[in-house]
Amino acid sequence: MMTATKEPERVLTAQLEPAKLLLVDDDRDALFALQAILEPLHQELLLAESGKDALRLCLDHNIAVILLDVRMPEMDGFETAELIRSRKRSRHTPILFLTAYRSDEQLFRGYDLGAVDFLFKPIVPEILQSKVSVFVELSRSEQILRRQAEEIARAEAQFRAVLEAAPDAMVITSEAGQIELANSRADALFGHARAELVHRDIRSLIPEWTPGLPESGPPSLEHRLTAVREDGSSLPVQITRNPFTTREGRFITTAIRDATDQVQAEARIQQINRELERRVAERTAALTYSNEALRQFAWAASHDLQEPIRTVMSYSQWLAESSVKTLSQPETQMLDTIQQQAARLVALLAALQQYILVAESGENHWTSVDCRAAVDAANSNLHGMIQESSATVECGRLPVVTGTEVMLVQLFQNLISNGIKYRSAAPPRIQISAEAAGDLWIFSVRDNGRGIDAKYHDYVFGVFKRLDRGQTAGTGMGLAICKAVVERLGGRIWIEPSAGPGALFRFSLPRCREGVSAEV
Repeated sequence: MMTATKEPERVLTAQLEPAKLLLVDDDRDALFALQAILEPLHQELLLAESGKDALRLCLDHNIAVILLDVRMPEMDGFETAELIRSRKRSRHTPILFLTAYRSDEQLFRGYDLGAVDFLFKPIVPEILQSKVSVFVELSRSEQILRRQAEEIARAEAQFRAVLEAAPDAMVITSEAGQIELANSRADALFGHARAELVHRDIRSLIPEWTPGLPESGPPSLEHRLTAVREDGSSLPVQITRNPFTTREGRFITTAIRDATDQVQAEARIQQINRELERRVAERTAALTYSNEALRQFAWAASHDLQEPIRTVMSYSQWLAESSVKTLSQPETQMLDTIQQQAARLVALLAALQQYILVAESGENHWTSVDCRAAVDAANSNLHGMIQESSATVECGRLPVVTGTEVMLVQLFQNLISNGIKYRSAAPPRIQISAEAAGDLWIFSVRDNGRGIDAKYHDYVFGVFKRLDRGQTAGTGMGLAICKAVVERLGGRIWIEPSAGPGALFRFSLPRCREGVSAEV
C-alpha cells in the first residue's frame, strides 16, 4: 500500500507534548528527591505515594516510564506492577524498580513482572537521569511514529475520497503497471470487483498501455486506446496519465474515460463531411459545366455576331453612298446612327473576347514581364489618342513581375486610356509608379481628370458598367478587364480617394515568384 512522504522529524518534534513520568514511593522525602533529580529533563512529573494512586494515574494518563519503589505498605511495588501490567493501557509501560536491597529473588520476580531495570538506593542522579532519558526518547519516538501513522491514514483517506469523487475511472499503478488502487467508476467501467482489480496488470484492461512517462512535468496528453471489459468486449477509451513519487517509489495515475459516444459522434461528423464533400463536388461539377457552357456561348456569340454586324455596316455604308442625293436629312441621320451602333457592337464584342482571354489565361504561359516595357507598349498603342488630347504619361521605376506581356499591356493601356477619355478641361496627365509592400508590389496610376464619386468605386469594375452613357465613347469593359487581369495574376485593384482632382487607381501584384526576378 502506498504511503505519503514522511513529514520532517523536526516539525513533529516541536509539536510533541512532554513525556509523563510516574514516580511512586510511600516516602514523601524520597519522592521529592526523585522529583528534584528529574526536573532538569523538563518532562511532566506525576507523583504517587501508594500503589492505589499509581494505578489511578495509569488509568488517566499515557505514562512514558514508571519509577516504582519496591517496599510500600498495603500494596508493595511488585503487586502494583502486576496490576499495572494487567491493564491494556499500561501493559507495555516501562517500569524501573527502586530498592535498597540487592536480592536475586527480587530481581527474578521484578523481571518476571516486566521490569526493564532496577535502581538501587541511594540513587545516583546522573545514572537515574541517563536511564530515564532513554525511555523519554523512546516515548517521543513513539509519539512521532503514532502521529506519522495518523497523518498517513488521514492523507490516504483524503486521497481515496478524491479518487472516488473523480468523474472518470481512476487507476493507480506502479511504474511497471501493477494496479495499487482503483475507484468505483473503474469497477463499473470494466465490470470487475474492486478486489479483483488490485494487484492486476493494467494491460489486462488496456493492452496498449505503456509506462513511458517523463520524470517530471505536466501530465501526458490525452490519447485514445482500446480497453477490454470483464466479459471480453472492447470499448474505446480516452486516457491521461500522470506520474508521482512517494517514499515507496514512483507511481502512475491513469484517468480513463469511455469514448464510445465521442467515437460515434466523430463517425457521424465524418459521414456528414463525406456527404457535404459529395454535394460540393456535384455542385462544383454542375457550376463548372454551367460556366463552361456560358463561356462557350459568350465566345461563340462574340465571334459569330461580328459577321452579321459587319454586313449591316457594309450595306448601310453602301446605301449611304449610293443614295446620298436622294435621302432626306432625317434618313441620312438614321443611316449614321445605324453605322455608329454597329461600330459600337463590334467594339463591345471585341472587348468581350478580350475579357474571356484574360480570365482564362493559363499560368503555364506566364513569364517574367518588365512592367516599364508594358507601359511603353501601351503608350505606343495609344499614340494617336495621346497626341490628339495633348496627354502626358509619366512613368517611374517599375518592377519585373510574373504574367504575360499581353495581359499587362492591356492593363496599363486601359488605365491610361481611361484617364484620357474622362479628362477635364486641362490636358490629361497620367502618373504611373510602384512601391514594395512586404511580398507585394503596389502600383499607382493617377490622372487629373473628372474623378469618380466614392459611391461608384466598386461599381465601375463591373462588366459593361459605365457612368456617362452616351457622353464618352467606350464599351464599359475597360476596368472590368483591368480587374480580371490583376486578379488572374494574384492581386487586387481598387480606387483610393484622391486629395486633388482626378482618380487614383491602385493595384497589387505578387512581388516574387519562384525562378523570376522581382526587380528591374
